[in-house]
Amino acid sequence: MIINDEHIKELEDEAIYVMREVAAQFEKKVILFSGGKDSIVLVHLAKKAFWPAKMPFSLMHIDTGHNFEETLKFRDDLAAELGVELIVRLVQDSIDQGKVIEETGINAIRNKAQSVTLLDAIEELKIDVAVGGGRRDEEKARAKERFFSHRNEFGQWDPKNQRPELWNIFNGHKNFGEHFRVFPISNWTELDVWQYIMLEKIKLPELYYTHRRKIFQRNGVYLAWAPFMLLKPSEKVFETDVRCRTIGDITCTGVTLSKADSLEEIVTEIAATRVTERGGRYDDKRSEAAMEDRKKEGYF
Repeated sequence: MIINDEHIKELEDEAIYVMREVAAQFEKKVILFSGGKDSIVLVHLAKKAFWPAKMPFSLMHIDTGHNFEETLKFRDDLAAELGVELIVRLVQDSIDQGKVIEETGINAIRNKAQSVTLLDAIEELKIDVAVGGGRRDEEKARAKERFFSHRNEFGQWDPKNQRPELWNIFNGHKNFGEHFRVFPISNWTELDVWQYIMLEKIKLPELYYTHRRKIFQRNGVYLAWAPFMLLKPSEKVFETDVRCRTIGDITCTGVTLSKADSLEEIVTEIAATRVTERGGRYDDKRSEAAMEDRKKEGYF
């Protein structure tokens, strides 16, 4: 596959410019780190933006308690390698404190509960800005997002009242108690991300490459199986070769039937697919506005 290096370099330059704007305008800064490829690319960009100095960001992970073990190990190893602060907050703590009621039943997930845990952490640590790996091609709610996304004192997002960003001028002014989410790779596509990973030789969790895993099918989506997941009588667990296109909570992370075990094969596979990346995210199938509703409440 031929990669347009100039296009990828322009995207990198734009993202690095945004990273440096964040560093210049805000004091308490974190990268929202899930262990997924987009957040890993953010960390790589931050390293390049401030090299040879250490990047001025902590890593923050909101742990649902239902994450892949491979993701957690990768998170810990990366933070140790970089020598940066790793902030972990647990959704289970929010449940134990009675701040959220855990969903029950076969379709129960903890994604919605993450919003409460995240907003509590932002308030507790007085975080000015949280940098995320959202891209406009992922989902229609994210297509409405600006690079600098203002959040009010309740952590909420108003898609109809966003600040203009003409000529790459970013307004980070905020009142007491407010904060920003910033998305440096907003203009990237999934294919751009994978091509960048291949060009830069960025290390990823093995989940992104083909591997044997126990899975089952639900409403047209293949889901990784874990012992805590409830199954319908008609759902059967079987083992086959799969890989992840996007990584999150096990209960809603769809997997792809795939034999791609190299970056070159993954890039070729993504270039040919007609299924969107989030087409395999089970939580997005709850309603047409599932993502936008969560974002308004303070989700990533």
